[in-house]
Amino acid sequence: MPTHSSSIRFQRLLLTGAAGGLGRELRTRLKAYSQVLRLSDIADLGAPAQGEELHPARLEDADAVLELLNGVDAVVHLGGVSTEQPWDSILQANIVGAYNLYEAARKQGVRRVVFASSNHVTGFYRQDQVVSVRDPARPDGLYGLSKAFGEDLSRFYFDRYGIETVCLRIGSSFPEPRNRRMLATWLSYDDLERLIIASLTAPVVGHSIIYGMSDNTTAWWDNNGTQHIGYRPQDTSEPYRGQLEAAEPLLDHGDPAVIFQGGPFVRTGPFE
Repeated sequence: MPTHSSSIRFQRLLLTGAAGGLGRELRTRLKAYSQVLRLSDIADLGAPAQGEELHPARLEDADAVLELLNGVDAVVHLGGVSTEQPWDSILQANIVGAYNLYEAARKQGVRRVVFASSNHVTGFYRQDQVVSVRDPARPDGLYGLSKAFGEDLSRFYFDRYGIETVCLRIGSSFPEPRNRRMLATWLSYDDLERLIIASLTAPVVGHSIIYGMSDNTTAWWDNNGTQHIGYRPQDTSEPYRGQLEAAEPLLDHGDPAVIFQGGPFVRTGPFE
């Protein structure tokens, strides 16, 4: 686990989506950087630990989100729908919800947001391409489309209102990579922490987009031009290569999930 610096402190840091998979992991890690860690979700958050505030709120409820951001120094926004779902769910949580969050940040004077975007913003690039943050979005589904909207929304709120955002196009963040695709997309939990803390504490970020990946030998994404964030991944998927390639020795090159970077997200889903 990265070494915590006692000089990196926030009076009140907000983590949305705190009951989700990454939210639960970051809940234990972000507390070291804040006097008070405010946690929000619509799912059960359990009992608060010392230094935690529980503040459930539905992202589509503008009044609730406005109160959620009251007294907050910065936001790590993981909340919303994190998989391909029917349009109405994505619209409310990821699009209306993102707008409500940024309007609340404007009204409450919050100056920095770390926005959990996704690699699925560019999921329809092929796996034999290397994509930079300057390349056009090519979402692989409604979920990826909603994250592309969130990136554009956050850019608008920076250009017009000066709210800084680092959009993290998170790859596949798990304790270890689970399949051959994740040899390219894996982001370790320790590197996830490094990435978020760098995004929160870099002196000037403006509006930045960065791919969330570890230092993997196979890479589809180019983070060149994002060095100002100060993120230096320390982990790599390489130690898992042998076992993952042995588990999937043959790939179907007629399968869109093998051709495109978005993996299974590019397939026609049950909502179409």
